[in-house]
Amino acid sequence: MYKIYRSAGLFSPAFFCPSGWRAAARAAVFSGLLAAPIWACAQALLPTSTLQIKGQAVEAEIAATPETRSYGLMNRQSLPENHGMLFVFEQPDIYCFWMKNTLLPLSIAFVDAQGRIVTLADMQPQSLDTHCPAEPVQYALEMRQGWFTARGIQPGEQVKGLPRAGQPRAGQPGAVK
Repeated sequence: MYKIYRSAGLFSPAFFCPSGWRAAARAAVFSGLLAAPIWACAQALLPTSTLQIKGQAVEAEIAATPETRSYGLMNRQSLPENHGMLFVFEQPDIYCFWMKNTLLPLSIAFVDAQGRIVTLADMQPQSLDTHCPAEPVQYALEMRQGWFTARGIQPGEQVKGLPRAGQPRAGQPGAVK
């Protein structure tokens, strides 16, 4: 998934592999040893957090860096039930999403800094249509399309268990799982 930084007017496509994996992955690709795409390393290394929305538990991968937010759920073939991706931004703003290179139909909840869902939207695979919140948000939660509707979750609901921007990342003391 690409993210549009509306305030800067920039598109931010990025392919994420932690620095320790970049050289090894590049060497494996060039030598023909890597059967899976490089993006697979991003899926295995993101920290997770359990969120609660209207009594429903969500296991969310945390995308809290520009690289992980830009890549999002691109190229995923499936998403387990009650799993999603939480995008964490440093400060509230209008963050818009599109679905280029995203193969799964998704629903997105735009969440403000207080944990309140302000906007919900369904997004179609590989679409360049942009989806933006109605007001500044600090989080966006992507789930399988229809997940929020099937559970009666609407704008105004609280999301509990949200990590704060700047919290330690995986591998650092105090990191989310």
